Amino acid sequence: MGAGCEVTVVPGYPALVNDDDATAIITGYARDYLGEDNIHSLDIRMTAEDFAFYSEKCPVVFYRLGIKNEKFVTPAELHTPVFDVDEEAIRTGMGAMAYFAFSFLGRA
Repeated sequence: MGAGCEVTVVPGYPALVNDDDATAIITGYARDYLGEDNIHSLDIRMTAEDFAFYSEKCPVVFYRLGIKNEKFVTPAELHTPVFDVDEEAIRTGMGAMAYFAFSFLGRA
């Protein structure tokens, strides 16, 4: 058919890589605050995340806060029109973030 094409690769988001040392520290704080049974490691993912730009400037730890609650009759996937969050997860997430920050700042 003789067709041709020209491809232009446009740079996008950088890779987000958690700092190993910072991740170990924050994981320890998460175990203290949330309990061992509530900490789960996830497989490596290929997703775009603007938080990755921070990782180019300083050590980072990107984590996900689970919001699943079995009490909800119709749990829905994120980014769907019927998604509903258990607002207790907001309290848990904010408490955890404050605990991580104060623990990190208070370490010798």
